Amino acid sequence: MRKWIWLMLLVLMAVAVVGSRGNKFFEQRPSPAIVERTPVETPQPQPESKEVESALQVSTDKLLTHIQKLNFQRYTTKERSLTRTYITTELTKLGWKPKLEKFSEGVNIFAERVGTNKASKAILVGAHYDTVALSPGADDNASGVAVMLEIARLLGSRPTPRTLQLAFFDQEEAGLLGSQAFVSKTARLQNLGGAIVMDMVGYACYTTGCQKYPAGLPVTPISDKGDFLVVVGDTEHLPLLSAFQKPQMLPSTSLDKEKSNLPSVLTLPIPFKGLLTPDTLRSDHAPFWYQGVGAVLVTDTANLRTPHYHQPSDVPVTIERSFFTGAAQIVVNATIDLLEKNEVLETRPPS
Repeated sequence: MRKWIWLMLLVLMAVAVVGSRGNKFFEQRPSPAIVERTPVETPQPQPESKEVESALQVSTDKLLTHIQKLNFQRYTTKERSLTRTYITTELTKLGWKPKLEKFSEGVNIFAERVGTNKASKAILVGAHYDTVALSPGADDNASGVAVMLEIARLLGSRPTPRTLQLAFFDQEEAGLLGSQAFVSKTARLQNLGGAIVMDMVGYACYTTGCQKYPAGLPVTPISDKGDFLVVVGDTEHLPLLSAFQKPQMLPSTSLDKEKSNLPSVLTLPIPFKGLLTPDTLRSDHAPFWYQGVGAVLVTDTANLRTPHYHQPSDVPVTIERSFFTGAAQIVVNATIDLLEKNEVLETRPPS
């Protein structure tokens, strides 16, 4: 009996030895060595990707500097001329070639950076630069002008399939005169895929009930405060709105904590070109709608939120720094998204 027991033990030991050599699950892995090598194997040329990342980030300091430089009433002929000088000088510094386009009541500024695909229709970004009398218009609309100058800085030398166009409109406060003059040159609209128009993107309020909503507009509030950005678009060009509905990300290499700094976005698709909702026709996107060109209005909702609308108190100190920076970044993100895609921007009928 003892012999059989010893024999069985010898067999089991032999199996264990053979198995430990031939079965990979029994291999002794040098796990400590792998752990020690992990930091060394992590790609260290990160500075390059960080440069790309920072190149896509708006600069709060630059945004606020533009608003400070434009801290004056921009109502009279002379004042609007001074404003044009500032804008064209900044564009020229950034390598753009701005053109002045005169119309009977004022002067628009236009510049473009040609895309790599001539068959792709252009994307235009626009904002008015004039003010009402007695208001320095920090939010209305130095904020929009500042974001446009940041877009000019960030995207001026960035190749994209679509052409990027910039339009600074005069005499918006006099009845959308600059944008109406712009779209009256219908030949230029043939190769225009869509427009992003900004009008007041720098004010936020954080007390309950500070945000109002227009009557007759079926809006589901996303906040009881005025801490979100609104994007208004026509239902015939929903892909333009979709560019703002995507996760409002900073570039993919950015940290999550940076992403969280972006305000929420409320997108409003408007049917019948706003005929039933005239409150949605109060800015320079409207003339594009009536020429059949897709356009969105990006806004902090103006007098539905800010008490400084068209007032002498619309000064740089009232700009909410964090909200403004986030709003600018969202516009930059959406602009890049649209410039890099060749998709049709008209709403497609259901199949």
